[in-house]
Amino acid sequence: MTEPVPVPRSQALFDRACKVMPGGVSSPVRAFRAVGGTPRFVAHAAGARFTDADGRSYLDFVMSWGPLLLGHAHPAITQAIAAAAARGASYGAPHEGEVELAELVVQGYPGLERVRFTSSGTEATQSAIRLARGCTGRDRILKFAGCYHGHADGLLVAAGSGAATFGTPSSAGVPAAVAALTSVLPLDDDAALRAWFARHGAETAAVIIEPVPANEGLLLQRPGFLRLLRELCTAHGALLIFDEVISGFRVARGGAAELHGLRPDLATFGKILGGGLPCGAFGGRAELLEQLAPNGRTYHAGTLSGNPLAMAAGKAMLSALVDGRVHRQLEQRGQQLQAGIERAIAEHRWPLRFERLGSLFWFAFGATGPIRRPDAIPAGARERYAKFFHGCLARGVYLAPSAFEVGFLSTAHGEAEIAEAIAVFTTALCEAFA
Repeated sequence: MTEPVPVPRSQALFDRACKVMPGGVSSPVRAFRAVGGTPRFVAHAAGARFTDADGRSYLDFVMSWGPLLLGHAHPAITQAIAAAAARGASYGAPHEGEVELAELVVQGYPGLERVRFTSSGTEATQSAIRLARGCTGRDRILKFAGCYHGHADGLLVAAGSGAATFGTPSSAGVPAAVAALTSVLPLDDDAALRAWFARHGAETAAVIIEPVPANEGLLLQRPGFLRLLRELCTAHGALLIFDEVISGFRVARGGAAELHGLRPDLATFGKILGGGLPCGAFGGRAELLEQLAPNGRTYHAGTLSGNPLAMAAGKAMLSALVDGRVHRQLEQRGQQLQAGIERAIAEHRWPLRFERLGSLFWFAFGATGPIRRPDAIPAGARERYAKFFHGCLARGVYLAPSAFEVGFLSTAHGEAEIAEAIAVFTTALCEAFA
């Protein structure tokens, strides 16, 4: 295995951070606990690369965990932010920028008629669930093992025991009584889904799912499973919520809803929507969204919702997607990357599968066929990935420090960058499987 590159400046910053921040990070996904070593502290970034505090450049496939569809510091976005900042960083009052971004969101996503902005994806999913309960008068929520919907109490729930699979807390600090209102089923199980609705459909306010699960591997779902979910929700009066915080505007302008030809009742967004700044949103049919305050009895508020800097960045980002060129380019780069990795897999006969949907990708270590649910991920993936991760890192390619997080392409990843990545990935895989 390649020896780790010394990172004295990042190490010194990490040591300082650990004295004033839990784990030395603002979010646990940034830590290197799953792979070992010291997190890289970023000094600056542009295009497809960032430079760390020690002056080393990395070809980046994390891209701030998805928002940077056009790459780091894209001129259209940085100029929009600068112009907005010159007019004031926050108003606490309505402004034209939020109307313009809302129009782009509604125009781009199938079936969306109204949208409410938030400051994060977690806030968006939490608020969509509250709205679903307010609209239906029901309390129970159904989610799926392997899908992540943010860190709200009612969504940090693991599968319990029994056929109905009533939830139990998956985090300290989540009351059991709160978790009990969320049920959990396995992905890709038509029979379990039908049985659950037969027993509990009448008490279900909403079903929330990542139509492209991308937080515990890239677990690409059968279109038939998603269609069945849509049919059962309609039949039982439950609202279907698509969590498109990652997939929205990335896998297509209209997200997974466009790809699958399905219309959820509610959808949640984040990441790309803010062009790299904190932003989220939830939306759906007018009859549902009009039940939000101030028009209706379901409350949602946010002092920084619709922040003018985030709205300006989001408008610049979503405007770039209207003519379809960005997604065509991303698909070309994705095909180039996939072809190169699959050639290496075939040549070396590694037990490895390269999963991809558009500009999302994942190395499924140990897999020989499609993986649609987390309990099908082969044992030993973590250890193998850690070797692969450090082999890539030592050669200047940055991936997520977890075996179960996806990689992200941007338009800044040109043919040369993809060729570089294929070469580094192949060498690092040779080491990981040695």
